[in-house]
Amino acid sequence: MTPETITAAAAGTWSLGDLIVNRMGFGAMRLPQTGRAFAADAAPSDRGRAVAVLRRAVELGVNHIDTAAFYFSALRSANELINTALAPYPDDLVIVTKVGPSRDPSGEWGPTARPDQLRGQVEENLRQLGRDHLDVVNLRRQQDIESIAEHFGALAELRDAGLIRQLGISGVKPEHLAEAQAIAPVVCVQNSYSVAVRQPESHALLRACGEQGIAFVPFFAIAGTGRHLGKTGPDPEELLAVARAHGATPAQILLAWTLHQGPHILAIPGTGNPDHLAENVAAGAIRLSGDELASLSCAG
Repeated sequence: MTPETITAAAAGTWSLGDLIVNRMGFGAMRLPQTGRAFAADAAPSDRGRAVAVLRRAVELGVNHIDTAAFYFSALRSANELINTALAPYPDDLVIVTKVGPSRDPSGEWGPTARPDQLRGQVEENLRQLGRDHLDVVNLRRQQDIESIAEHFGALAELRDAGLIRQLGISGVKPEHLAEAQAIAPVVCVQNSYSVAVRQPESHALLRACGEQGIAFVPFFAIAGTGRHLGKTGPDPEELLAVARAHGATPAQILLAWTLHQGPHILAIPGTGNPDHLAENVAAGAIRLSGDELASLSCAG
């Protein structure tokens, strides 16, 4: 099978509350610009190419797209690109957004939104996406917020009001999951997690989510320590060896390793390159052996 014939269904499915999604999804962070995300000097992406990538993702079976209103460059907004490319939206498409961080029109980061400001951020996502409700909203915790109870409670009120269908949390510690669960059901947790970055708190969250039937959604699964910069540095030999054995790229193996960490793991790789998109989706069909998984875990 070539990458173009493999769909996101190859990775299997999981649920975000009452919403069923293919485990291989798509992250929209890189769509608005070329080069490093959030860089002040980043050039806007090619609009037609970004729209084409989104439409191709859906054609390949992607029905879980991760985005945010603060994903934008000088001329491009991820939400607006999604709206342009995909509205009217397919019935099975689940769009997950996040609130909490703020950026002014120049791209400068501002303070974390107060609980009473979260409704405005939710409404901005609704406006940009052209929706009357949001499928899933993640509270993205910033380092200056220790307890998330007040912020998450504000989102729970918006859920009760019908503006949000399901809730999640992002950038959190294990204690935050318990804190949120005491207020309202959590359907997903987003944290940095990869072969190269496996912080104990994220690993604990991954296991806790599995025990509770909650989706765990790692970000920077390919970029690892490069984070917003993208993947940096040479690939370890263990990764290259597994990639050669499968006739795959190192990025595909990193995604396959991610999905192998549990049936509740969802992948959201992002790209503005249609070829990379097809490769990412095809990674959901790669099956790694126990020895290969052990070798890759040592490579981190």
